[in-house]
Amino acid sequence: MRPLAIIKVGRPVAMVEMSVAGIALDAASRTPIVLLRDPSGRRQVPIWIDQSQAHNIMAGLQGTEPVRPLSHDLMATLLIAGGLALDRVIVHAIEDNTFHAVLKLVSRTEELEPPAGEETSETSGEESDCLDIDARPSDAIALAVRTGSSIWMLEEVVAQASIPVDAEADAEDQSAFNRFVDDLSPAALVRHLRDRRDQGQEGESGDSDDSPASDQL
Repeated sequence: MRPLAIIKVGRPVAMVEMSVAGIALDAASRTPIVLLRDPSGRRQVPIWIDQSQAHNIMAGLQGTEPVRPLSHDLMATLLIAGGLALDRVIVHAIEDNTFHAVLKLVSRTEELEPPAGEETSETSGEESDCLDIDARPSDAIALAVRTGSSIWMLEEVVAQASIPVDAEADAEDQSAFNRFVDDLSPAALVRHLRDRRDQGQEGESGDSDDSPASDQL
C-alpha cells in the first residue's frame, strides 16, 4: 500500500476538523450532497454522493438500528473483531473533481490505553502507529459517524472546495432531501443508481473543470 502524502517536508500540514452539517439535494440533478462544516460555521464543503451513501450517512447520524446490519455497520463490527479502531478520517486531496480520503486505523489497545506521558497521534503528528486505508469520502464519513470518530480535512482542500454557509438555504435543502427520501421507493432507488452508472459509462462528463466535486462512485 502506497503511503498517502499528508505530511510535507517532515512537518504536519494544516488540517481542519469538520462536522457533518447534513445532507442536501442538488436541485438540478436531484443528486444528494453531504455537507461538511468547519468549526467557525462559516465555511462548508459540499461533496456529491450517491443515493445509497446518503441513506447510510443519515442512518449513522440518526443512530437508526436497521433490522439487518448495513455495510458500514458491518465494517464497524469487523474493526472491533480485528482489534482495530477508527482513530480519524482525513479528506486529504481533491483531484479531477474527486475527493480522496483515508481512514486512520489504530489498535484498540493503543486507543484505549495510550502510553503514559506520550502525545496522541492527533497532536504529535506521528503517523507510524496508524494504518492508512484509502477510502471514498462517503464511506469514510458513514463509518466515522457510526464510530464517533473525528473527520479532518486539509486546510488547502477546505480553501479550494468550500462555499460560504447559508443557514436558511441549508434548512430548505435538508427539507427537500427529506421529502425526496420519503417519496423514494426501493424500485426508484435502483432505477436512480442504474441511471447514474449508465451516465458515467457514456460520457465521463464528471471530468470537466466545470463539474462539481464529488465522491468517487
